[in-house]
This record gives sequence, structure tokens and C-alpha cells, in this order.
Amino acid sequence: MAGFTEVSYKDGDTTLTGLLTRPAGTPRAAVLVFPTIMNPTQSVLDKAQDLAAQGYLAMVADFYGKTPESFDQSREFAMAIRQTAELYRQRLRASLKALATLEEAAGLPLAAIGFCMGGQAVLELAREGAPLVAAVSFHGLLNTDMPAEPGAVRSRILVLHGDADPMVPREQVAKFWEEMDRAGADWHFHSYSGVKHGFTNPAPTENPATGYDASADRQSWAAMYSLFDEVLESA
Repeated sequence: MAGFTEVSYKDGDTTLTGLLTRPAGTPRAAVLVFPTIMNPTQSVLDKAQDLAAQGYLAMVADFYGKTPESFDQSREFAMAIRQTAELYRQRLRASLKALATLEEAAGLPLAAIGFCMGGQAVLELAREGAPLVAAVSFHGLLNTDMPAEPGAVRSRILVLHGDADPMVPREQVAKFWEEMDRAGADWHFHSYSGVKHGFTNPAPTENPATGYDASADRQSWAAMYSLFDEVLESA
């Protein structure tokens, strides 16, 4: 794939393939990019390449070790790795380890971002105390079967959310806020009015729950970079 190098890694007996893209100069940090439930899509790959253009070593994670042929199949694949929170986190840890142990990532601060299911994945890693300077969720699911324990969260958290997202109703939002407060996490939450699920993906969709929003896409991406600048300056 143009602009990417494949990184082979494993979770148990499952072989996974990360897609790594490099900056022109010395990386500022290494960023793990979790895709949507469909696994890497063009929209997510474009975001990873923008990270590289801005000076970050970025690797798009692989959820399944295979590419779903349809949304229904992707839901089957996702259900298999999300049978329990621990099983799910094991898969996520494998991806983080694959990036962190690359020779070119040695000594770099680690961050993680994700989209939709990938946004949920980022928050699952943050909840268990993964060594991330920042964890950024774009239109991610906020529910979990293993809420963060007090003092567990080590990363700065930024959630970028569409307020009209039917997959993440306000009740789930409030429950997430309460969870983060109980855990003592350092969290920010940006909510965009009238914006649906999947607002960073400009590809056409037939799903009425999703919809691209250019303003929310632009503002959320800028918010991520602003957080990165802040945490890296203080790292």
C-alpha cells in the first residue's frame, strides 16, 4: 500500500498486520491509530498519513487479521474479539506493543487515537492505565464492561463526540463523565451539536446514524493536535 510499511504482529494465534507511515524527519511521538469496525478504511489511512506529514510516526492497527467484506460481517468479527473486555483489551495491547517495540519508536512518547469502534478501543486502553501521553476518541463508543478504577488512568483523554450520535446517547455520555471523575482522570470532552456518528469520514454512507460533518472533522482534528502539542511540551 503506497506510503505504508506492513508490520506483522500476533495476538495469540492470530496474525495481525499494522500499517506504518513515517514522517520525513525525526518523529515527535509514536501514534497508534485504531480504525473503525470495518478495519482500515481510506478515511483512516488518510488521517494516519496526515499524522506523518505533521511529524508523527503512525501505525494503523489491525483488529481482526482479515478484512470484512460487509458491515454485517464486520459486526461478526467485532463480536468475536469483544466477547469480554479482557479479551478485547488483549487484542488492543498487542497492537500497542507492536508499535512501541519498533526500533524507530524507541524512546518516543506514545499516543493513541481511534475512530468509532477504534475510539472505544483507545478508551479501553486508557482505562486500564496504558502508558499513553494522550488517548483521543473520535465519535467513539463510550460504554465498557470494565470501568476505570480510581487512579488507573495515566493518559490525558480527549473525547470528540457528535451530540446527535444515536449510538452514543446522552445517558452514555453522562455515565462516561461520572466514570472519569471517579477514576480521577484528566479528561476533555468536545460535543458538536447536530453532528452524527462517523463525522470524520467523508465517504458516502447509507446508514442514517452516520454522517460527515466538515466543521466537526476540522475542529476535532485541530483539537487533537493542540492536545499533542501540550502534552509533548510537558513530557
